[in-house]
Amino acid sequence: MLKTNSQVTKCWIMTIAFLMSFGIPSTTLAADQNSVTVFAAVSTTNAITDIGKMFSDKGLGKIVPSYASTSTLAKQIENGAPANVFISADEAWMNYLQERKLIVPGSRFDLLGNKLVLIAPTDSSIKVEIDVEFELAKLLGDGKLAMGDPDHVPAGKYAKAALEKLRVWPEVESKLARAADVRGALTLVERGEAPLGIVYATDAAISSKVKVVGVFPADTHPKIVYPVAIISGKATDSAGSFLQFFKTPEATAVFEKYGFTVR
Repeated sequence: MLKTNSQVTKCWIMTIAFLMSFGIPSTTLAADQNSVTVFAAVSTTNAITDIGKMFSDKGLGKIVPSYASTSTLAKQIENGAPANVFISADEAWMNYLQERKLIVPGSRFDLLGNKLVLIAPTDSSIKVEIDVEFELAKLLGDGKLAMGDPDHVPAGKYAKAALEKLRVWPEVESKLARAADVRGALTLVERGEAPLGIVYATDAAISSKVKVVGVFPADTHPKIVYPVAIISGKATDSAGSFLQFFKTPEATAVFEKYGFTVR
């Protein structure tokens, strides 16, 4: 449905007010007001793709997403990549950009939460009760444990923290299959190249080739938080509108459909 002139005007006024609340004068808005380049953690791929389409279908702007490991995206932004919006899978990498004054002050807020799970191929007979000193190494046998590289991938860092808290990290560290991102870890288990993997609950939920065999207690790892912010020098009316759109019932329903907790 085409928007009326009054609807367009109202949307514009709301967006300008939203941006000015961050101290962004309207004269600093970039020339291309209609396109929003969104750098988003790969675990949000399905949800952000759906929400981006909804946003575009409403005539609010064109979403151009780029999905990768949070660390990769943060480094690209640091090196000048033209992102308008950044969705991080942890607070550390958003802090990294904030400390370098690369996000718009006041635009940052916590968007989502998630859970960490242990997965296996659907035909696996493995059964696990995740507790202190559970026999993860024995369950792996000669196989590998697929997870995001804990040196830089948020899902991998959460997983390492959990395994350390459960006192099984020393036994499995040498058995890791270090993936470039959480979807890479999911793929390794889907293909049967690893008997077990650690991913977000939302990643496990989108695959028919894996099953959840255990859920890591929330107190075994830092709280999983997805902050979002506008990138410094890349504020546009549509970027501001997109952040506002995340708070709508329509967007919330999509996030929850994929298993995220909306904060």
